[in-house]
Amino acid sequence: MAMLQNEKDIAGEGFLEDTYLLWCKQEGPPIHEDFCVDLFEVETKPWPRYGCKAAFVHLKGRGDFMSVFLLELAPGGHTEPQRHLFEEVVYVLSGTGSTTVTTSNGRSHSFEWGPKSVFALPLNCEYRHFNGSGVESAKLSSSTSAPLMMNCFHNDAFIFDNPFSFPDREGKANHFAGEGDFVPKRPGKHMWETNFVPDVSKIELREWPERGEGSSNIMFILAEGTMHAHCSEMPVGTYKKAHRHGPDFHVYWVNGEGYSLCWFEGDKEMMNYPWRHGVVFAPADQMFHQHFNASAEPARYFPVAFGSLRYPLTESKRRLFAGGDVSVKAGGDQIEWADQNPEIHRMFLEGLAKNGVESRMGDLIDESRYEAAE
Repeated sequence: MAMLQNEKDIAGEGFLEDTYLLWCKQEGPPIHEDFCVDLFEVETKPWPRYGCKAAFVHLKGRGDFMSVFLLELAPGGHTEPQRHLFEEVVYVLSGTGSTTVTTSNGRSHSFEWGPKSVFALPLNCEYRHFNGSGVESAKLSSSTSAPLMMNCFHNDAFIFDNPFSFPDREGKANHFAGEGDFVPKRPGKHMWETNFVPDVSKIELREWPERGEGSSNIMFILAEGTMHAHCSEMPVGTYKKAHRHGPDFHVYWVNGEGYSLCWFEGDKEMMNYPWRHGVVFAPADQMFHQHFNASAEPARYFPVAFGSLRYPLTESKRRLFAGGDVSVKAGGDQIEWADQNPEIHRMFLEGLAKNGVESRMGDLIDESRYEAAE
């Protein structure tokens, strides 16, 4: 986040330090900061620690806990062995390859990934990524809790050279093979427990009508971690209800094309961010945001955050996961169809018309008034 002028005047060695940001500057890869980022357009440079090209991507709505490491593996390339005390959830942007994880009992687990695979590295287990193509590079986006851990301990050796193991965080052996366990709760809160999802664009989702017409989702518990992830889908001709929450939700777009509107309560204008696969953004703290599918195919997205459905960690996350689909009129953080700005639906209809797609929202919103105004 940008530093205020009075902070600049008094900041210096030993005062208002951000250990994580100082570490990033010393590591070598470029730092890219924005509200919404197309990861395919981010420049990468060599990162000696990992043995591949990389960039640090800092979204302005990331909060205090999260960051993104963008890794680019050259054809036939691989990373150096890594182990660390921060968690990470990896989303494969492009390319094919494999990852080998060595657990505390000395056993190696290898799994093959491709575009739109998702996996989590068990805490402080050694791992390496391998590009399986001798022709094309591979790009992986790793959402991490590195800022939290580095700012807590401000000691590189403790983070990267710590021998302590967490066997209870490694998951079942078949979880590395893409299998998992379904944990039923209630609509919007059903969980899939695993370490590896071969293709998040194809995993079965469950209905969540409280968020929108035809809406569906699944929550993930990955490597028994404190990092949250879920996958949601919007059918053709629909969009989600506007909602808000705390910072750090990194939203990756998986399938389809569309846009998201973002605004703070009381704002007269809304920010409009178009998206497609490869785009990630993080709504700022308590910023209303609303996702719209403007394409002729279902649209999926994959958010990652700090604090999971099993281990929420903060009161903000606990409140969100307990009742994230409650209307603002009832003390929650979701705007119902009848209460949203009418201009929002007009914009949606215009976007659909450009793509030759029909709206499926007519049973929820009176669209006759929009037709009369044309």
